[in-house]
Amino acid sequence: MPYFDAASAAPLHPVARQALLAALDEGWADPARLYREGRRARLLLDAAREAAAEAVGCRPDELVFTPSGTRALHDGIAGALAGRRRVGRHLVVSAVEHSAVLHSADALRAAGGTVTEVEVDRAGRVDAAAYAAALRADTALAALQSANHEVGTEQPVAEVAEACRAAGVPLLVDAAQSLGWGPVAPGWSLLTASAHKWGGPSGVGLLAVRKGVRFAAQGPADERESGRSPGFPDLPAVVAAAASLRAVRAEAAAEDARLRALVERVRSRVPGLVPDVEVVGDPVRRLPHLVTFSCLYVDGETLLHALDREGFSVSSGSSCTSSTLRPSHVLQAMGVLSEGNVRLSLPRGTSPEDVEAFLGVLPGVVASVREALGAPAATAPAAAPGAGEELVVDSLGKRCPIPVIELAKVIGDVPVGGLVTVLSDDEAARLDIPAWCSMRGQEYVGERPAETGVAYTVRRRT
Repeated sequence: MPYFDAASAAPLHPVARQALLAALDEGWADPARLYREGRRARLLLDAAREAAAEAVGCRPDELVFTPSGTRALHDGIAGALAGRRRVGRHLVVSAVEHSAVLHSADALRAAGGTVTEVEVDRAGRVDAAAYAAALRADTALAALQSANHEVGTEQPVAEVAEACRAAGVPLLVDAAQSLGWGPVAPGWSLLTASAHKWGGPSGVGLLAVRKGVRFAAQGPADERESGRSPGFPDLPAVVAAAASLRAVRAEAAAEDARLRALVERVRSRVPGLVPDVEVVGDPVRRLPHLVTFSCLYVDGETLLHALDREGFSVSSGSSCTSSTLRPSHVLQAMGVLSEGNVRLSLPRGTSPEDVEAFLGVLPGVVASVREALGAPAATAPAAAPGAGEELVVDSLGKRCPIPVIELAKVIGDVPVGGLVTVLSDDEAARLDIPAWCSMRGQEYVGERPAETGVAYTVRRRT
């Protein structure tokens, strides 16, 4: 069964498995103890730290292991903000950061601090000049991911790092998605990563803090991991994480070229196989193994279940696959279609045959989901003789993609220049109706509050 969700969790690398089993026998003791078992454990921990630091590009004493990548982000942001509290309480982030960063930003706001979110373009990339303009005299910290976890777009880390250096602001880089593929551009002050993203075991994160960066670890003091990550380390998992990071980096160049070609095959062929599809993310400056596309008139959860029944494990940023029923903040910030969103992130070793098999079943799966939802044909019908100039569609209480489907069904009932207003209380409509207009050559007039929900108005152009 092809597994295409490595961006969430990559399969355990064989080297990680071997190192984990060996460390369970040799590294079970407390590495802080002086007897032989403790010394043996300490040697394993030190070796793992040196290997991880080499891959990150820092000194071993600048790197600590944490219980997860999320914990590394939370602790890294909190510690850097606390260390620079005399400078100010302003944080700069991009609008497409991982939710762990945005949750830390929310905590800062709740405590009286301020946050600036730098917008991105339709490819999901920040403009380095815009990011630099967001830095202020009271900025305590800036955060920027190396590459996006949902659409694969790489960020201009080097340019932003230079702007931060000039402003005297430390830059935290979330390298969770990219570290297994190569080193991060220089200039960062703090860096975080997560082992299960590159094929290591879950439960291991990395936090690197450069010497000279003001940092005050939060919470009760602990003597382990330089006081930055409390508690007894999961030494076997740490050893496996470091060993697998070294292994995947050795394989990275060959796998980069191979998987990039497979992803390009998906990017180029899906729009021809499935009508009304938007492939999102930067087509060039991207992770080698990740591709995301969105399908009009498709319920994301239903689509993922249908693909699962066909034997393909994929992910989605669609609002219909989340418990909040809100669209992905990444897709929302990009201003692209969110409904029917599919993310493929290919693990190392994915075969061309698996990708071809996916492309073979995708058109039929999408067509069946659209048929079940009553989606319209790809081309809108001609305007009905004598049709009125404006039409109101009540989609209140209906979730994605129904409001867009109902809009598409009636757009042909008004003449060219006529208006259709859709009433909806689904947050995804704010994103998906304008995206539908862009894809189908119609004019999005705008939105206004309604008695219930929001009124979205579209003018027929074609």
